[in-house]
Amino acid sequence: MTIKTKYSGILLFTILQVLLSLNLMGQNSDENPPNFVIIFADDLGYGDLSTYGNPTIHTPTLDRMAYEGQKWTNFYVGASVCTPSRAALLTGRLPVRSGMANNKTRVLFPDSKNGLPHKEITLAEQLKKAGYSTACIGKWHLGHKEQYLPTNNGFDYYFGIPYSNDMDKNPSIPYGDYWKQPNDSIKTEHFNVPLLRNTEIIERPANQNSITKRYSDETIKFIKENKDRPFFVYLAHNLPHIPLFVSKDFEGKSKRGLYGDVVEEIDHGIGNILKTLKEEGLEDNTIVVFTSDNGPWLPFKNNGGSAGLLRAGKGTTWEGGMREPAIFWGPGLIKSGLVSELGSTMDLFSTFSALAGVAIPKDRIIDGKDLSKTLLKRETSPRNSILFYRGTELFAVRLGDFKAHYITQGAYGEFGERKEHDPPLLFNLSHDASEKFDIAAQHPEVIEQINALIASHNSNLVKGKDQLAERE
Repeated sequence: MTIKTKYSGILLFTILQVLLSLNLMGQNSDENPPNFVIIFADDLGYGDLSTYGNPTIHTPTLDRMAYEGQKWTNFYVGASVCTPSRAALLTGRLPVRSGMANNKTRVLFPDSKNGLPHKEITLAEQLKKAGYSTACIGKWHLGHKEQYLPTNNGFDYYFGIPYSNDMDKNPSIPYGDYWKQPNDSIKTEHFNVPLLRNTEIIERPANQNSITKRYSDETIKFIKENKDRPFFVYLAHNLPHIPLFVSKDFEGKSKRGLYGDVVEEIDHGIGNILKTLKEEGLEDNTIVVFTSDNGPWLPFKNNGGSAGLLRAGKGTTWEGGMREPAIFWGPGLIKSGLVSELGSTMDLFSTFSALAGVAIPKDRIIDGKDLSKTLLKRETSPRNSILFYRGTELFAVRLGDFKAHYITQGAYGEFGERKEHDPPLLFNLSHDASEKFDIAAQHPEVIEQINALIASHNSNLVKGKDQLAERE
């Protein structure tokens, strides 16, 4: 080997190392940022997937995603009901900051006056700065009026129902009595919910028997049409929120009954989406996330889901209300493994911004953390705490393994009346995920640490103007 050849090789190696360190090579480069698909179920519980231990709901696609990607076991949403949870995901902020939280009117309704404030920056608006094509497909629930719809919040395209699928119900039977009927008496035409394409109503009432399939098909169509540029799809299924509907192909398929049929049809649609990504040569540069907006709606018994070993469900700040299944899949990007550290849907804003090369806004507090190094390199998650708000009140805080409840309250007539706790209830969630054994007396130092965290949080908390209370 000549000296010239030897040093040429060293120079080439050095250049390659520099390029890699600057992230100018490979599929994560600025010229080819990753695509993102968020799949958000509605009212799905921690125990409703086979990969999270359900014995009778078969979810082979999500099971495979968990095996090939990352399965998170301590992943939380921003609220235990629909509207504030969705606001948290899309803005990376606690709903109390944006005004998308209220202690009585906990979600938006078809007669609500307001929606997500225009001053909020959505994840779609963030990614538009990097040239992404963006689509919202499915349930929105952040304001049904035109100025609040996805197309005025950073999304190029919208196809879906603008609020929950049980709204606009035929008033001939009172709401509570209606659900006492057998499932075969509950019809899609009983719910006069609109199906929108962009801002135009194209079907009313929406045919909910086919809505899951149509949402998956719309997602596939958008991916194919935008495969030559970076894209972001937010696919928010209306189900398995009640009322439950499935197509003929999935009717009676699950051993879990109608609820299981619904979940298995969602899983099948995700399988078709992953198949499309592979066929279009996109799977090595696409991150797909699956989670849910809150825990199961337990009063509906077999028509609601399961929180597994977690306590309570939707509407509460117990673990069953806000800890959710979370799967991150991306064969060319994500380092596979089981992640037992903390994460939150609010972290998606910061994480995807980092991966797309978009700066985090500095004119507001962003509550999300950047999980990109955890996803790509399996480094420790930067998140070590979770704040559990119910409406505008902070009910509980998790710090590391410990969770303190300062206020507890049931939901929908279950799990007890409101109680204030001084000292707070304290649980070690690594030992006691079901929150059965109060250990506050044994760990006063932990309560002191959590109190300090709350004081720091309150020192810069500015609550947004209430957007949920006003009705027309």
